[in-house]
Amino acid sequence: MKSPTELLQPLLEDLGSRCGTSTTQDLKTVLGRIEHEGLSFLTITLANFGRDFEKSLDQGSVTLDQFPGFARTGGLPRFLGGFLECVFDRKSARLLDYPSIDAIFAVRQFTLMFSKIALPCTETRTRKAISGYVQTEQDVRLHDANASSHDLADFARVGRLLWSRLLTRVDVRIHTNGVLPKHGPGATADRLRGNSKYDCQLWTSRLESEFPHWEYLIPNARFLDRTEEVSILPPGEEMAVRVITVPKTLKTPRIIAVEPTAMQYMQQGILETMVEEIARDDFARNLVMFERQEPNQVLAKEGSLTGALATLDLSEASDRVSNQHVRALVANHRALRNAVDATRSRKAELPGDGGVIRLAKFASMGSALCFPFEALVFTTIIFLGIERELNRVLTREDVRSLFGKVRVYGDDIIVPVEYVQSVIRELETFGFRVNVHKSFWTGKFRESCGKDYYAGHDVSIVKMRSMIPETRQHVEQLESTVSFRNHLFHKGFLKTVDALDKFIGNVIPFPIVDHYFCKEAGAYVSSSTVLGRHDYGPCQAERHDSHLHRPLVKGVVVTSQLPISRLDDYGALMKWFLKRGDKPFEESDHLQRAGRPVSARIKTRWASPF
Repeated sequence: MKSPTELLQPLLEDLGSRCGTSTTQDLKTVLGRIEHEGLSFLTITLANFGRDFEKSLDQGSVTLDQFPGFARTGGLPRFLGGFLECVFDRKSARLLDYPSIDAIFAVRQFTLMFSKIALPCTETRTRKAISGYVQTEQDVRLHDANASSHDLADFARVGRLLWSRLLTRVDVRIHTNGVLPKHGPGATADRLRGNSKYDCQLWTSRLESEFPHWEYLIPNARFLDRTEEVSILPPGEEMAVRVITVPKTLKTPRIIAVEPTAMQYMQQGILETMVEEIARDDFARNLVMFERQEPNQVLAKEGSLTGALATLDLSEASDRVSNQHVRALVANHRALRNAVDATRSRKAELPGDGGVIRLAKFASMGSALCFPFEALVFTTIIFLGIERELNRVLTREDVRSLFGKVRVYGDDIIVPVEYVQSVIRELETFGFRVNVHKSFWTGKFRESCGKDYYAGHDVSIVKMRSMIPETRQHVEQLESTVSFRNHLFHKGFLKTVDALDKFIGNVIPFPIVDHYFCKEAGAYVSSSTVLGRHDYGPCQAERHDSHLHRPLVKGVVVTSQLPISRLDDYGALMKWFLKRGDKPFEESDHLQRAGRPVSARIKTRWASPF
C-alpha cells in the first residue's frame, strides 16, 4: 500500500452504510484534490475541515468563514453533504434539534483520521516551528516585563490557598532526606546514553549548592577519589538544553528540549517526590493528579451531556509557563524552591546555526518538571479567574465545592461553563493562549485527553499514526498499522479492516489472536506476543505445543535488542542503589546493554495466540 488513499473508498463505504448515504461524489472530490494538492489535503486540509465541523457543533450553526476552499449548496459544503445534512439544516445551516450521532462520528472520523500521521515536515515548516519557539520565548519575556505586581500577588495568594500543604510536604521531604534521583532511557544534551549516564562527570555549581555531587554521583564515601574527575561548571559555562524537532504531523513538527544528564537526573528525583505527595494531598488529588486521564474524560462526557462543564485547550502551553510563575508558587518553600531552581536549565541551543538563547520560560517539553508545574500554574490561574467572577476571596470550602468540576491534565482543562470567560481572561492576562478551535463550552460537543463526546455519546475516532508499510523491514510502521487495524475493527469498519487485512497479510502472517478490554489503556489489547488481528470468532489453532499442550499459530513477534552499554565498578553499584522496588532488574544483562532500542525486527515463529 503506497499511500493511505487506498483506504478512502472502503472507509467511505463503511461510513456511508452506517449513515445510509451515498459517498460516490465525496470519493471523487477527495481523489481529485489529492491529485492536485498531494498528501497535505488529507493531513492538513481535511483536518481543518474537521475542526471547523467541531466548532460548528459548538456554536450551533455553520458560518460563512468556515470550510474555506469547499463549494457550498445552501449554507453547507457540498463535500460530505450527505453526512452534514443529517446534522445541520441545508438551507439555514443551523444545527438540527436531533442531529445524527452516527453522522457526527462519520464526519470526524473521515476528516481527522489522517491528521496525526507522523511524517517529516518540509524544511520551511520546520524553520517556521523553530521561529515560533523563539517568538514564544520573546512573548514570555515581554509578559514578565509588563506583568502587574497586583496580578502576581493575587496569583501567589491563590497558589498558597491551593498548594501550601502539598508544597510544604514536598519541601520537608527534600530538606530532610534530599531526593532519590533517577536516570531515564532517553537522550540527553551531553549525548550520554544507556549505562554511560551512571558515569556522569559533569555537574553544575547550582546543583552543587543543593545536591553535592559526592552525595549523588557515587555510592558512598569510599568512592570519594572517583569524584576528582567531575567538572563543576559555573553558571556561565553550563550546558544548554538541546532543542530538537521530531515528527508530529505534516503541518508542524513537535519541539522538544533535551536536558543535560545531570539536570534530568535530579529533576526525576524531585518529580517522584511530587507525584507521591500529590496522591496524598486532597486538593492536588482532585484537581491535577496526572497519572490518569480518565477523570478528565469522565468530566468531558458529563459536560457534553449537561452543558455545565467546558473543555479548554491551550496553545504552546508548556513553553508559555514563565519561570516567574513557578517561583511565585514555591517562594515560601526554601528547600523546594532552591531544588527546582538548581535543576532548571537556563539556556537553549537551537538547531543548526540558531545559536544559544537564554530562557525566560520555566522549562520546555523534555524537562521532567515541566508537566507537574504547568498543571499547578494553570489550576492556580483557573481559580483566580473563578475568584474574579465571584468578586470575593476564595476559601478552602469554595475549592472543595469545585471538586469534580475543575480538572487539569497538562493543557487539557475542565472548568464550569459559568466561569469560562473569566478563566480565559485570566489565562490571557498571564500570557497564555486559549486554542479556540479545540475549546468547547456552548454546544454539546466536548473533548479532553483523547476522548470526544456529543450529548453524552462517545464519538471518539481512530487515528492513523503512520504510513502503511509495504515491507516487513518497517517494523514500527507495521506495529502501528496492526494497532490501527484492530482499533478500526472494534469500531465496526469491516470493509476498511478487510482492505487492511489484505495488505498486512501480504507482508506478514496475520493470524487471529485473543484480545480483551484494558480499562487502564481504554482500548482492546492482546496478551499474545504475536502481532495478530482481532476478530469476532475464536482463535483457530494451527498446531499444538506437544510439551505445554497449548494451541499455536504462526505469526511474527517483534524483537528488539538494547544497545551495548557496559557498566562496572562504582557505576554498577550506583545503579543498584538507585533501583526502585525489591524486584530484580528486568534484564539480566542490564550491565551489558541499556538505553532505548535503536532498531526493532520481526521474527516468524510459532507462538500462543493467548
